[in-house]
Amino acid sequence: MSKIYLDPGHGGTDPGTTGNGLQEKNVTLTIALKVRSILNRDYEGHSIRMSRTTDKTVSLAARTNEANRWGANLFVSVHINAGGGVGYEDFIYNGSVSNNTAAYRDKIHEEIIKQVDFTNRGKKRANFHVLRESRMPAVLTENGFIDNAGDAAKLKSNAYLDRIALGHANGIAQALGLKKKSGSGGNTYTVKKGDTLWNIAQGHNMTVQQLKDLNGLTNDTIYPRQVLNISKRGAVYHTVKSGETLWGIAQQYNTTVNAIKSLNSLTGNIIQPGQKLRVK
Repeated sequence: MSKIYLDPGHGGTDPGTTGNGLQEKNVTLTIALKVRSILNRDYEGHSIRMSRTTDKTVSLAARTNEANRWGANLFVSVHINAGGGVGYEDFIYNGSVSNNTAAYRDKIHEEIIKQVDFTNRGKKRANFHVLRESRMPAVLTENGFIDNAGDAAKLKSNAYLDRIALGHANGIAQALGLKKKSGSGGNTYTVKKGDTLWNIAQGHNMTVQQLKDLNGLTNDTIYPRQVLNISKRGAVYHTVKSGETLWGIAQQYNTTVNAIKSLNSLTGNIIQPGQKLRVK
């Protein structure tokens, strides 16, 4: 049984980097929760712990101490970059590391680059706490620059965050040799160059609107290598009860308010009893 420790960077009183209407702590949490969901949906032979599943403050020491006590086999810390650059990069510790560390990072890097069209800034090394103090192979990913308008536009797209998460999940699975669940993979479609929503819908006996609803799309824009749900089996819905809030529903399904709003094209936080919301 492989033990995976997922660490959404920052949280609570520490927002991380900010820019273009985004806070790093929110984006990293959304990505990490998606990674967990994909791993549990598509793979077996593993268990997952997360440094946080809500917007709360967790010290760097608390993160690595918990992973070390648990005996995790892989530590993956998810971050968003800033500082005037553009693109994706990842890091391992710049000191002595185990033989598996670079190999695991290579798999994760390769799979993320397959899914996203961020500029590839390469594989790097640094003296970050979570890389230095973890006793297992550890990788820190920097998923675009929050202060770059182009990268930030992608980070505002729930569909694009799905692509980032899928890259992380597949990379982790390959690194640890996780076994694919029987029958998994048949509920998604990876967009190819030249595809349109119309031809994808036609090929899977559904309407364009059904395809858009299933994936929380608000327009007809899709991207090569984007992963789309093509089966309702991958979607989860919740009927709002009296007194419920978006925050409470998000906590119930281990997701975020922003993710639910994106899936349902909500512009505010107002919901009504009896309203049906897609939560995953």
